[in-house]
Amino acid sequence: MRRVTRNFYLGTKGIGSDFPISVQSMTKTDTRNINATVDQIETLTNAGCDIIRCAVPNIEAAKALKDIIKKIHIPLVADIHFEYTLALEAIRSGIQGLRINPGNIGAVKRIKQVVSAAKDKGIPIRIGVNSGSLEKDILKKHGSPTSDALVESAMRHIAILDDLNFSDIKVSVKSTSVQIMQDSYRKLASLTNIPLHLGVTEAGTYKIGSIKSSIGIGGLIVDGIGDTLRVSMTGDPLDEVIMGRNILKALGHYENGIELISCPGCGRLEINLNELVNEVEKRISDIKVKKSLKVAILGCVVNGPGEASDADIGIAGGRGKGQIYKNGKIYKSCKESEIVDILVDEIKNLNQ
Repeated sequence: MRRVTRNFYLGTKGIGSDFPISVQSMTKTDTRNINATVDQIETLTNAGCDIIRCAVPNIEAAKALKDIIKKIHIPLVADIHFEYTLALEAIRSGIQGLRINPGNIGAVKRIKQVVSAAKDKGIPIRIGVNSGSLEKDILKKHGSPTSDALVESAMRHIAILDDLNFSDIKVSVKSTSVQIMQDSYRKLASLTNIPLHLGVTEAGTYKIGSIKSSIGIGGLIVDGIGDTLRVSMTGDPLDEVIMGRNILKALGHYENGIELISCPGCGRLEINLNELVNEVEKRISDIKVKKSLKVAILGCVVNGPGEASDADIGIAGGRGKGQIYKNGKIYKSCKESEIVDILVDEIKNLNQ
């Protein structure tokens, strides 16, 4: 059951408990390089990215956003730190979302300028609290970036926007520690109905980052907490999007996707399961489905038939052959060499 939140739009993307959980990523190009940035965004969009964030470290990057936005098909969030003039320029460039910490922008007069400009354009703001950049007084008070410290920082920034009657807000309280990150989000969720953007910050490379993110983000979504997410890993942002989508698929929150189920294999295995699964995964990666589909590939005569029959389409293989199950019933038998072609064709047929 999703935690009930306030709702609003970020461009064309609905944010909040009335809408599906969105997957976000961040470009790793120089924002001033318009072509490279657009190319990366299009790649991520094709992989299922719903919202993209771009770093805006200088005025040239803020101005480049105008041309980038013209060429992409998902909402763009400008990532601003400290310099309020960059936020104003990004708003003039046509951004759909803004990521700032209001308290870091400077004097109240500057905060009011940014908030007023965002309100005029219908641009929501994400407050991004991070364990690595807490305010000095809060860090001194708590001694370290604890969950209480993260939540106190978030509530401080929320209060600034509340005082300015700005309500289209989402908040993140990210930490490199999975436990602190989860504790922070759970505490914040009990204090406000603001939508929450989930993430384990600086999670590392894919090898460890995928595990930390799956546990941290997935555990909160199981509890009904979370409205947008970003898997933050070192390397290609495409991995972030794929991992984010896979977390949602595993928890039943990805409405239009293919969930691929396969067994680990054991001594009973009598087909080349690893090659079979990799080939199917490759062949279905570009299929744009109209509804959720569960596809099972099992090489076990013990659990295989039951698991395959529970999927929309599946195979139970053994002795170089496969039995194709469709909608819970045996559909046909085939040779191992025919399995991939038949399975992919049937997936396309079910997608009609």
